[in-house]
Amino acid sequence: MGTSAFFSLAIFVLIIASMWVVFTKAGKPGWAAIVPIYNIIVFIEISGKPVWWIVLFLIPGVNLVFMIWVLNMFVKSFGKGVGFTIGMILLSPVFMAILAFGDAKYLGPAGKKA
Repeated sequence: MGTSAFFSLAIFVLIIASMWVVFTKAGKPGWAAIVPIYNIIVFIEISGKPVWWIVLFLIPGVNLVFMIWVLNMFVKSFGKGVGFTIGMILLSPVFMAILAFGDAKYLGPAGKKA
């Protein structure tokens, strides 16, 4: 019980730290990573999509399609491709850490120069 709780906490801390650094790289406030719902709004803004898309995340079925789409645009905003998007879908804590602590730079919404 204690070991699994420790690993769960460690993964949670890794995700929060990675999101904090990624948001900071994109010129957004790092603290947004710990605020529920607002972190999704910031995620959508970094991706270059309109903020009202958060409403689409509330529709079952539709939310999966739009989350993958926004995730792909988010990854493109840092100069990564479709393979990285697949990695983010399957192992998001690892790939978010790579994005945060690697050499990725924010290029603007969906990869356009800011």
